[in-house]
Amino acid sequence: MDRLKKTVVLVGMMGAGKTAVGTALARVLSVPFCDSDEEIVKAAQRSIAEIFERDGEPFFRARESEVLARLVRGSPCVLSTGGGAFLAEANRQVIAEAGVSVWLRADLDLLWQRVRHKTTRPLLRTANPRETLRGLYEARVPAYAKADLTVDAAPELSIEEMALRVVESLRTRGDVLERI
Repeated sequence: MDRLKKTVVLVGMMGAGKTAVGTALARVLSVPFCDSDEEIVKAAQRSIAEIFERDGEPFFRARESEVLARLVRGSPCVLSTGGGAFLAEANRQVIAEAGVSVWLRADLDLLWQRVRHKTTRPLLRTANPRETLRGLYEARVPAYAKADLTVDAAPELSIEEMALRVVESLRTRGDVLERI
């Protein structure tokens, strides 16, 4: 059995599995699961798409940073972030100080397979969503590569198998998991 000593912050592209894997990971570690996007939606009483449309992306990013800082500094949990959260240096710094970042790395084809039928992705509401996804992917990979740990996704892996891969990766860090 493992005891989580600091919050695990899952980062990566939309469709990487942050929410699904995060939920399974929280179950395995017997800690709460939090989703920064859900917290923002709750506070704003609007969907992410509505916030983007009404208040713009900069407003959303500011709220995202506030929520992220609060959750990372709270009791240890598994925290799923929005795909853009880890791009901001200030967010990476808050995470590094109080938690551990884990990049769920998935290739572009896998991401596209997972997001192409979803209508809840405001950044993909474009004339060519696959090309938009590719552009976001290429722009964001350098930031995600700064994560403390990287766990590779694969289409043949179940959500539970991915969660166990994350646990194995976390075990390489004595400051994150403690055997009890």
